Amino acid sequence: MQGASVPDQPRIEHGTDAGDRTFRCESGMRVSKTEVADWHFRAGALDRLLPPWQDVRVIEDSGPLRAGVETVLSVPIAPFVRKRWRARIEEAVPGERFIDVQVSGPFGAWHHRHEFFETEGDASYSRLRDSIAYRMPMGPLGGLGAGLVRRDLAKMFRYRHYRTAADLQRHADAGDLAPQTVVITGGSGLIGTQLTAFLRTGGHVVRHLVRRTPDAGAGEYRWDPARGEIDAAAFDGADAVVHLAGAGIADRRWTPERMKLIRDSRVDGTRLIAETLAAMTTPPSVFVSTSAVGFYGNRSERVDESSAAGEGFLPEVSVAWEDAADAARKAGIRVVHPRIGVVLTPKGGALQKMIPPFKLGAGGPLGSGRQGLSWIGMDDLLGVLHRLVIDDRYEGPVNATAPEPVDQRTFAKALGRVLRRPAIAPMPGFAAKILFGRMAGPLLL
Repeated sequence: MQGASVPDQPRIEHGTDAGDRTFRCESGMRVSKTEVADWHFRAGALDRLLPPWQDVRVIEDSGPLRAGVETVLSVPIAPFVRKRWRARIEEAVPGERFIDVQVSGPFGAWHHRHEFFETEGDASYSRLRDSIAYRMPMGPLGGLGAGLVRRDLAKMFRYRHYRTAADLQRHADAGDLAPQTVVITGGSGLIGTQLTAFLRTGGHVVRHLVRRTPDAGAGEYRWDPARGEIDAAAFDGADAVVHLAGAGIADRRWTPERMKLIRDSRVDGTRLIAETLAAMTTPPSVFVSTSAVGFYGNRSERVDESSAAGEGFLPEVSVAWEDAADAARKAGIRVVHPRIGVVLTPKGGALQKMIPPFKLGAGGPLGSGRQGLSWIGMDDLLGVLHRLVIDDRYEGPVNATAPEPVDQRTFAKALGRVLRRPAIAPMPGFAAKILFGRMAGPLLL
């Protein structure tokens, strides 16, 4: 699978103008101006631009970008202290620029201009420029935090430009692919939220299967796997289905009740979708039904997609989970099972649980430190799922992990280095079991 390219090294400038502090970040993008502008104007851009290490929460999102709409965010301004930030789109010129201003929020003032430029002599190359004029709150007292704001802006916009370029390149690598209609389950989850945003900013149509009352205007359709109920209209005219739904494996302790829910939520939902697709006259061409590297169990040897299932709870769940898609397979639908490793993002999952002790200087490897960790970054996973949808060379199980697993000791050192904290306090196995419950053994120890 092709990887994503990166933008030219961004040029960052800080300054002052008429009493305001100013910030500018400009990068070259290896796609056209139209592609960059369209990406920003589509639904989902905000979700893709929020850095995962910042606990920013979207409270209100008024939909497609246009002049006059407002967005409300909840942003952290100090430990255990949050503030609402209401921003309004002051100007929006499709293909050229848009401007957002702070209505109320953490700054004394904020004026953010997003602009897109052609590169002379090369229509396949463009430039993205973010220009901000802002004032610190609380007058001279607020100025004490100006240095921290400067560093945060530089870090955040380097990341934003990198992610924008990477997403655009992944879509460009698909060639002249027509916009696809993709049905997603688990669209409000950790992966589903980002996959939805990634696909929509790429020009694709996304529908969601939801268990609550659906919002038809938002492309939602109801299903209830436990009751065997599904609105089959969700699949009419769809090109692909990406099935992510299932009770979280790493977000709660494994009680017997939780373990049953983990299994049933995967098997029942997969079977219901597979049987529904199999009964259609013209079903979607591909059913991407996720699985997990837990299929292989705990073993010391290297494994690949041809390896047999392991022993224990996660292998048993994974086998039943994949087998539940058989009806779609027998109907001639291309079925792909990405066996996903531990997804690393500070927004949730195992990494979110590991960060607090590291920040307190009490981080280190779990257990012996010798056990392997098959992992994948969130954006790499989105790239894998996107490729599995559009590339009919892939069928059956596909391991969705980094090329090489790491041991816990190496992982702890890397995490400590990123957080600038020591990683010398190993977490004993019993402590990991207290923190993670029964999942500590199969997932981490």
